[in-house]
Amino acid sequence: MRDVGGDVEPRTPEGCEECLKAGDGWVHLRLCMACGHVGCCDDSKNKHASKHVRASGHPVVRSLEPGESWLYCYPDDLFYDPEG
Repeated sequence: MRDVGGDVEPRTPEGCEECLKAGDGWVHLRLCMACGHVGCCDDSKNKHASKHVRASGHPVVRSLEPGESWLYCYPDDLFYDPEG
């Protein structure tokens, strides 16, 4: 997996940045490990996390779901779970 930074603070811990602005909902949240962008997952209708990856070139996201700690690298199509 590509290098991942340490602790990254979510820019909008209350939800997906773009969905909050639009007054829309989401299914699950993903945190960009490069800049802290919070986007909705690909099961959400807007898919803002993967749109952010394509627009920014930031390759790795982490799940923001309670009890989950996995990371995903888009270019390598690789999941990593430090808990297991």
